[in-house]
Amino acid sequence: MASLELKENAARLALQCLDLTSLNDADTAEDIAALCRRAQTPFGPVAAVCVWPRFVAQARAALPAEIKVAAVANFPDGALDLARALADVQAIATAGGDEVDVVLPYRALMAGQRSECAEFLAEVRHASRPLTLKVIIESGELKTPELIADAARLALMAGADFVKTSTGKTAVSATPLAARHILSEIAGSGLVSAGFKASGGIRTVPDAQVYLELAADKLGAAALNPRRLRFGASGLLGDIEAVLSSTAAPASTASY
Repeated sequence: MASLELKENAARLALQCLDLTSLNDADTAEDIAALCRRAQTPFGPVAAVCVWPRFVAQARAALPAEIKVAAVANFPDGALDLARALADVQAIATAGGDEVDVVLPYRALMAGQRSECAEFLAEVRHASRPLTLKVIIESGELKTPELIADAARLALMAGADFVKTSTGKTAVSATPLAARHILSEIAGSGLVSAGFKASGGIRTVPDAQVYLELAADKLGAAALNPRRLRFGASGLLGDIEAVLSSTAAPASTASY
């Protein structure tokens, strides 16, 4: 029974913290309409939907205010192209978006262009205010704990609201090891509002539970809410609903 309760609790937390995502090259307006319908589940709403900038206005019109609309910038390649990133940010803001998920120029960081990356993030942070900013560090490509930690520090120093693991478009996405390094940087930063987003390859409630436990360990149980924890996923919702369907009756709203 205790195990079932833990799984149900994990499913409810994952739902509340879920950025339901569709970032396929061939996405259509019909795909985004379906995504927005899926975001409003019998067990409560997800935290946000995450789409390409061109779909922000459509998603915002289709969703209640409690569900945020996030969109990506400089995605997925993370080129050191400030003009492109700022154009994406402007498009997202103008269309009524709430959140920006921007890719840190991780290849430039790996090549030693640390100051250029810091300047890039500072400019994006300035341009994106007052929207929520999530910085994707592409941890699976950075390879070493030192680079992962440094990327997380750069994001936090620039004023990121969340440090996000991955685009989900590379061979290695979120891993518990990378999450541990990122969460350690967030915990050590003294920024009590900074959050963490695990993205890519998280398909089941047990997958999500690993990151819930890591976040609770590093940031405290009080951080297990959508203001400080997110999951970026397209397939996770199905397993969340399966778990909740088998363990509890549907609820019209989720507790935030």
